[in-house]
Amino acid sequence: MTTTIKLSRLALALTLVGGAACDFDIANPNSPDIIGENPNRSEVAAASVGLLIATRADVADWALDAGILGREAYRFDGSDPRFTGEMMQGPLDPGSRAFGGDHWAEPYAAIRSANDLLAVIGTASALTAEEQSAVRGYAHTLQAYNFIIVLNSHNQDQIPIDVTTDVTAPPAPLVTNAAAWAHVIQLLDGAVTELQSAGTAAFPFPLPSGFSIASTPATFIEFNRALRARVAVYRGDYLGALTYLTESFLDEAAALDLGVYMDFSAGAGDFPNPLVSQTRENFGHPSLETQAQLQVDGSLDRRFLTKVTLRAEESRGTPQVLTSHLGWIRYPSPNSPIPLIKNEELILLRAEANLGLTNTVLALDDINLVRQTSGGLPLYAGAVDPASLLAELLYNKRYSLLYEGGHSWIDYRRYNLTATLQGFERPGPPPDVIFATLPIPTSELLPRD
Repeated sequence: MTTTIKLSRLALALTLVGGAACDFDIANPNSPDIIGENPNRSEVAAASVGLLIATRADVADWALDAGILGREAYRFDGSDPRFTGEMMQGPLDPGSRAFGGDHWAEPYAAIRSANDLLAVIGTASALTAEEQSAVRGYAHTLQAYNFIIVLNSHNQDQIPIDVTTDVTAPPAPLVTNAAAWAHVIQLLDGAVTELQSAGTAAFPFPLPSGFSIASTPATFIEFNRALRARVAVYRGDYLGALTYLTESFLDEAAALDLGVYMDFSAGAGDFPNPLVSQTRENFGHPSLETQAQLQVDGSLDRRFLTKVTLRAEESRGTPQVLTSHLGWIRYPSPNSPIPLIKNEELILLRAEANLGLTNTVLALDDINLVRQTSGGLPLYAGAVDPASLLAELLYNKRYSLLYEGGHSWIDYRRYNLTATLQGFERPGPPPDVIFATLPIPTSELLPRD
């Protein structure tokens, strides 16, 4: 019997690829001990790796759930109809940690894990001041990444940002999303100063292969700036985005898949990628095939062909039925990593920023680079009015970032264009709907000071 992602993620065997985390003797990585005052080097390393492990806990599930919400994916799970019911028809249940109430507990657990580390890193006499600063910059950057997940999944709600390390304290007050985004920006910008203050010091802990281009404080800044550029585009700060992109690892001459990835492994003691193609319940949304543009030879967009494959058709739902004959090959191996952010996205973010600034020629240069290199498509020859160019940009972001973290749901929602993702919807009752946001979990709406 296949275990759903919702269940399997609760039983993560959380250690990093290559056994690096095993050296730190993390006795219970699912609920590690809180790091104490004046930690030694091994304890700092264990807590730092634990923060990355905590961040990993929601990466695959977010890609699936946001893929369903953004009509990239279906999940036909005979043991749990909520994938085609609650997630597509509602109502979204805020009382459960799964589905409607999801993508909250895991990111906040990672944020609190960072707080535990940050609270004592200044007392770590075994580390130099430069190493302590490197740890702070690393922790604040990962905190920002986790806040971005919460904000992307709860974009019409208010969220807490003052997340205490004391579990007995009352719930933190809710702040507006604008204030929360400002907090993310503060975390990212402050982390750059901390990483710069590390000088030539190395991180006092190892990072897995997925972070090979961000394995030192200096190169971790480029990862930080890539996230900052994404946030700037989300917030409509297009001039800022162009600046942050120059400080990131963006490189139009490099491979488009250059980036920072979350590692998975089928090795002993680790956790395999749960989105691996052998997961039989996960299907591609039929619109991926019908909306794919054509290469010169008449074949479909290469991004579609390399990420999706034909399979036996299956269906789910009553009385109306959803069907798909598209299977995923986006993650062909249990060892396949999931991108956190990659060069291809950065180039398209630059196109989006230039489009927002009406720098049409520059935007088209980047769109065409991705169209040709990644999609195998001819140069764009369509209309160049703002609406047409935006549609072309979003098309390329959809296929370039397919099944990687809800980009279609986020991007089309930002431009009020989610209706263009529909076309295989059940009329109901209840009808299928693309939700604008997940609700705040019920437990977070208890009386507050």
